[in-house]
Amino acid sequence: MSGDDELDDWAAAMAEQADEEGKDDGARVAEFDELEEDREITPAEKRKLDTILDIPVTISMEVGRSHISIRNLLQLNQGSVVELERVAGEPLDVLVNGTLIAHGEVVVVNDKFGIRLTDVISQIERIKKLR
Repeated sequence: MSGDDELDDWAAAMAEQADEEGKDDGARVAEFDELEEDREITPAEKRKLDTILDIPVTISMEVGRSHISIRNLLQLNQGSVVELERVAGEPLDVLVNGTLIAHGEVVVVNDKFGIRLTDVISQIERIKKLR
């Protein structure tokens, strides 16, 4: 059965149900344009996309966390070591505006630290975490 046949069957079932109930609640079948994968974007769409692409976000890498009391926090000084919950060699968390998007490992390039992404969280999983 094709998608159009299923849609027609659905519309017929909805109309039949409305007739049985003796009222029309104004519900109509939505009509959507077909998605075109190879379609070029219009200049207006490009301007909208450019606007979104220029929004700044904060990206941070989290090595680990630790929970300590205020008493222990006040006792920290130069040379103190704070034990983290994460095991050495475990991937770091990559966060964008506080939302986990990937895991990675620390690299050094030209005397600067960076992170190599080893696992990127899927869009579906990121959306689920927002809820």
